[in-house]
Amino acid sequence: MKLSIVDLGTVEPDTTETEALAESLETARHAEAHGFHRIWFAEHHLSPSGASHHPELLIAAASAVTSRIRVGSGAVLMNHYSPFKVAEMYQQLEATTPGRIDLGMGRATGGPVVDLALQQNRQQPHQADHQQQVLEALAWLYDAFPEDHPFHGHPLSPSVPSRPQTWLLGSSLNGSSLAAGLGIGYTFAGFINPAAAATAMRRYRAEFQPQGFGLAEPRSILGVNVTVGETTAEGRYLAGSPKGFYARLARIRSMSEAGRVMVPTPQQAEAEMTQAEKDEPTEIVDGRWPKFVAGGPSDVRATLEQMAQESQADEIMIQDMIADPALRRRSHELLADAFGLS
Repeated sequence: MKLSIVDLGTVEPDTTETEALAESLETARHAEAHGFHRIWFAEHHLSPSGASHHPELLIAAASAVTSRIRVGSGAVLMNHYSPFKVAEMYQQLEATTPGRIDLGMGRATGGPVVDLALQQNRQQPHQADHQQQVLEALAWLYDAFPEDHPFHGHPLSPSVPSRPQTWLLGSSLNGSSLAAGLGIGYTFAGFINPAAAATAMRRYRAEFQPQGFGLAEPRSILGVNVTVGETTAEGRYLAGSPKGFYARLARIRSMSEAGRVMVPTPQQAEAEMTQAEKDEPTEIVDGRWPKFVAGGPSDVRATLEQMAQESQADEIMIQDMIADPALRRRSHELLADAFGLS
């Protein structure tokens, strides 16, 4: 089983984004040393809880301090950008780090302020067609515009022989069909919509059709929020950080307040959460997947192996929001040891 990490640049309470970004680079080095297959960086804006705002910047920095691990985006929010700009940027990253770059594409709203701020034309905001955005980026990367298209005959970086791996990130059945129809890799955010994960990923595999975008067979990743401790009790206690963060989000009254929500320490979460929030399952119960997987190494391995089997995932990508970066990396280390990574 391949294991990977998506890093949010989590800002520990009473620290700064500068410190969080340094910790992200240390996490990339640590992940490579412990056998993780790839590390991706998120795109979050006006978020004090996460310092990863522009993944391509962290990709460039992380690729410079590592030598083997794949580095990429989880994800570029295509609804905000020119497909040409995205394709050219990631092709240049591929030129600097051949064979190690991943372009993960997704979409999301950052709230009314972020969505407006990222618009070039604010008088007539453009509602981007997600499928068209992704397809155009792929066409630039693979010189695949039809002959009657105005962009035909303008190859992107023709002297660069390789292309970044391309992935579609999603949390719905619609996304699985789009990725399958485009013939690219698919990553499902199981921590957002665990109930639909297995169905969506099996549908992707069943419907996959190669389209000449670098992939002949389906390739899928399941994203899971994972917290591993030395013991079952410690792992579940440390999971208070992600549980407490989402509990804080659930209590806000407006999107503007969401921009001020920080990831709590487990101690803070313990003091703030209701008993029902604390008792939210961290393992599969009666066939229902949890939003948060937590426990000791053997507990977590058993749960992840069951998820991978049910979803037919080729790989598991770990999202974790433990507030303390040292404990976050220790969680990665325990997981790597449990799966026998080297």
